[in-house]
Amino acid sequence: MSQVTLIGTRLAEVGREFVYQGEAAACEDCPYRDQCLNLTEGHKYRVTSIRENASTLECGVHDSGVTAVEVESAPMVANVASKSAYAGSKASLEGPCPYTGCPSHEYCEPAGVEFDREYRIDDVVGDPPHDHCMLDRDLTLVEFEPQADDE
Repeated sequence: MSQVTLIGTRLAEVGREFVYQGEAAACEDCPYRDQCLNLTEGHKYRVTSIRENASTLECGVHDSGVTAVEVESAPMVANVASKSAYAGSKASLEGPCPYTGCPSHEYCEPAGVEFDREYRIDDVVGDPPHDHCMLDRDLTLVEFEPQADDE
C-alpha cells in the first residue's frame, strides 16, 4: 500500500530506495512536520510516483526543498546462513562483518535490517556476490518481505 510523504527534491525519483532515518534537529519547528515525518523510522521505502503539480516546499534539511511523493515499503536484500535460506522461512543476519571492501558487505550489513531480528524470506536470490567469505560463513542471498509500517 502506498503512502504520501515529502522528500528532498533531489531524491524524488521513481524507483529510488531509502531507509527513513526519522526526525532531524532542523525539523523541530517545521510547518510540514506531519506530512514529512509520517514514515516508520528504520524501514526501507521505494518511491513509486511523484505527485503531479506538487509544490516545492522550503526545508531546513534539504537545500533544494521537498516535494510530495508516494512510497511503499521496499524488500530488503541480504545474505543469510544457507541452511536457513528457504522462501517462507524466517532468518536473521549472521552478524557484523569488518570486511567493508567485500562485494557482499552491503548484503551482510544491509541498511534497514537489524542484526537481532528475524525476517521472513520472500525469495531466494542465489549466490552472494563474493567468491569467498573472509569469515568462513556459508551464505545465500535472499530477499526479505517488505516490513509492515507497524513493525
